[in-house]
Amino acid sequence: MSIGGSPLRADNDAETAPPSFGPERFFNRELSWLAFNRRVMEEARNPAHPLLERLRFLSISGSNLDEFFMVRVAGLKGQQLQGIEDPSADGRSPGQQLAEIEAEVNRLVDQQQSEWQRLHDLLAQQHIIVHGAGSDADALRALLRQYFIDQIFPILTPQVLDPAHPFPFIPNRGLGVIFDLERKSDGETIRELVMIPASLARFVPVPGETSSFVPIEYLVEMFADLLFPGFRVRSRGVFRIIRDSDIELEEEAEDLVRLFRTAIRRRRRGRVILLELGADMPGELAAVLNADIQGHEAIVAKIAGFVGLAALSALVDVDRPDLKFPAYSARFPERIREHGGDCFAAIRSKDILVHHPYESFDVVLSFLRQAAADPDVVAIKQTLYRAGNQSPVIRALIEAAEAGKSVTAVVELKARFDEEQNLLWANQLERAGVQVVYGFIEWKTHAKISMVVRREGQGYRTYCHFGTGNYHPVTARIYTDLSFFTADPRAGRDAAQLFNYITGYVEPERLELITMSPLNMRQNLCDLIDAEIAAARAVRPSGVWAKMNSLVDPDIIDKLYEASGAGVPVELVVRGICCLRPGVPGLSETIRVKSVVGRFLEHSRIWAFAGGAPLPHSGAKLYISSADWMPRNFDRRVEYMIPIENPTVHDQILDQVLVANLIDNEQSWVLQPDGTYVRLTPSDKPFNLHHYFMTNPSLSGRGTTLHQRQDVPTLLLNMRED
Repeated sequence: MSIGGSPLRADNDAETAPPSFGPERFFNRELSWLAFNRRVMEEARNPAHPLLERLRFLSISGSNLDEFFMVRVAGLKGQQLQGIEDPSADGRSPGQQLAEIEAEVNRLVDQQQSEWQRLHDLLAQQHIIVHGAGSDADALRALLRQYFIDQIFPILTPQVLDPAHPFPFIPNRGLGVIFDLERKSDGETIRELVMIPASLARFVPVPGETSSFVPIEYLVEMFADLLFPGFRVRSRGVFRIIRDSDIELEEEAEDLVRLFRTAIRRRRRGRVILLELGADMPGELAAVLNADIQGHEAIVAKIAGFVGLAALSALVDVDRPDLKFPAYSARFPERIREHGGDCFAAIRSKDILVHHPYESFDVVLSFLRQAAADPDVVAIKQTLYRAGNQSPVIRALIEAAEAGKSVTAVVELKARFDEEQNLLWANQLERAGVQVVYGFIEWKTHAKISMVVRREGQGYRTYCHFGTGNYHPVTARIYTDLSFFTADPRAGRDAAQLFNYITGYVEPERLELITMSPLNMRQNLCDLIDAEIAAARAVRPSGVWAKMNSLVDPDIIDKLYEASGAGVPVELVVRGICCLRPGVPGLSETIRVKSVVGRFLEHSRIWAFAGGAPLPHSGAKLYISSADWMPRNFDRRVEYMIPIENPTVHDQILDQVLVANLIDNEQSWVLQPDGTYVRLTPSDKPFNLHHYFMTNPSLSGRGTTLHQRQDVPTLLLNMRED
C-alpha cells in the first residue's frame, strides 16, 4: 500500500541512523529556489492553461527573479565584498554560490525570453499585438506621433552625460534608454540618458487599434528626433537595474519606527546588484553604464528580448475573458449562514475550518466586523504581517477602537517590501486609538492569529482565528490557505500568552495546545519525528506527511534522514525551496518530495504524523502552522503550530486537503535525487487538486448540507485502492 510509491508501513527495524553523507546531503538553497522559479516559468508553456494565464506565469517568474536578486543575491554579494567565506550548509562559499547562480540565471533568462517570443506570436494570432523593433515604424509613427507629443514628451527629461553633468541616480528597477547622438550641423557627439518614469505605463495602446500596444522604451527610441531635434542617433540601448533592497536592522535601535523610515529611504539607494542591457546595446554604451552607475561589482546580463519581464503582467489585464481562467466565486460556509450570519454562534457550536480561496475570505472579515459591532465584545487582538493596500481588516479594527473596545494590533514592520505600507497602517490605527505594538527588533512576528474576547453570561469567552496565510484579502483569492476558528478555552488561553509574549516579552508557561517558535517548535517537531522512528523500529505503523512552502532547516532534514533510515515513509509537498535530497540509497530511500504549481499558489502549512495508530486516517496527529521548516521560522520568527482535534476538521484537512496534494498528478513535479524536478504525467486517473476543490464543497462548515456532499478522496480510501 502506498501514496505515490512510498510504503505506509515500515518493515525496516534498523536501529542505526543513516551514515553522514557530508554537505552534499543538502541541496543549495539558492539553486533550489531557481529550480522553483523555473517550474513557475514552465507553466507559461503549459497548454492546459489559457493564453493570458500562461503570460501571467511568465511575468511572475520575472518578478520572482527581480526579488531574488534584490534580496538573496544582494546578501551573497555583500558577504563576498566583506570577505566573508562562511560556507552554506551544502559547503559552498558565497563566491561559489554567486558563480553557479549567474550561470543558472543566464540559462533561465534565455528560456524566459524564448517563451516570451512564443507567447508573443500566439498573442498575435489572438489579435493581441505587441509591436517591437521589427514593426512597421512609419505606420506606428503616424498613429502615435500626436499621442507622444501630448502624453509622453512633457513627462520625459533627457539628461546629457558629460563632465559638467554627473550621472543621475537611477532607482531600483529603473528602466531607461541611453543614446549616442551626433549633431547634424557640426558632427559633435554627445550622450543622453532618458529614464522612463514609473508613472508611465510600460505598454502604450496604439490609437485606433484594439489590443495593440507599443512598449514605452520603443516609443522613446521611435521619437528620438522629437526629443533631440537637430541630432542624429548613432546608437542607443535599453537598460534596467536591480538594487540591493534588503533592510539590515540595528539590534540596539532606540526607535523601530524611525529606523524603518530611514532604512526604507536608504534602501532606494542600495548597491546595484544587476545591470540588464538590451542585447543590441553597443559595447561602448554598455561600458559607460557599467562605470557610471558603479556597477563594476554588479552582475551584467545581456537580454535578447524584452527587458523586465515582470511588466508583462500589464498585458494580462486585456479584456479577453476567453483567454483567462474562468471566473471563480468562492463559497461562504453554510453553517454560518444557518446561524443567521452569527460567526460567534457558529464557532461556539463547533470548530470551523475555512479553505481559501475555495471558501471566501469574507468569513474572516465577517468575524472581525461582527466583533467590531458587537457591544458584548470587550477586546480584540490581531497580528498583521501583510494586509494589502486596501485593507478591510484595518477598517474593522479602527471601527472597533472607535466603538470603545480595547484593540491591540501587532504590526510587523519587517514584512519585506511591505514595510512602508505597514507604517502607514500603524499610523492610521494609532490615530483611531488602537494600541499598536511592533514586536521584537530581531524577530519577525509571522504568526497569523486573531482573538476576540466577548462577554457571555457571567464571564468571558475567547474566540480565536488561526491562519496559515496573511490577513490580505487580495492574496486570499489566489493563495491556498486555511482559516481555523475555535472557541476552545485552551486555544484562547494560549493565544493570550502569545500576544503577551509579543507585547510585553512575557515568556509563556505551560501552553496547553499551541507550540511556539522561537521557543521550542523545532524541538517539538523533532520529538514528533522521533516518535515515528520509534514506531517503525517497533514494527508499528509510522509515517510523516507534511505540506509547506520551503524546507531548509538542516536539523529537521537530518532528523528526516534518520527517520528514513528507520524505515519511516515520508511524503513531503514542498512548493518552493527544498534542501533535502530524496531517494538516495542509504540516506533517504523512503522520502518522496513533490511540488505543486498551478492556478493557485499552494501556501498552507499542514503536518501529519501517523502516531502509531492502526490507520493514519483515524489516529494521525495533525497540525496546521504559520511556519515553514526553515531556520528563520524556528529561530528568528514568532510562529505557532496548533493540533487539530475536532474530528470533522481533522478529516477535512487530512483526508481532503493533504491527500489531494499527495495524489494530484496534473500540477505536480517530483524532486529527483540529483536536484532536478520531473513533471508527473497523469495516469488513467487524472486528478487536479485545484479543480477538485473548486467543484466539491468541503466537510467543515457545511452544517445540515453535509449529507448532500459528493464523496471525496480520503487517505483510507487511497490506501485501500493501492
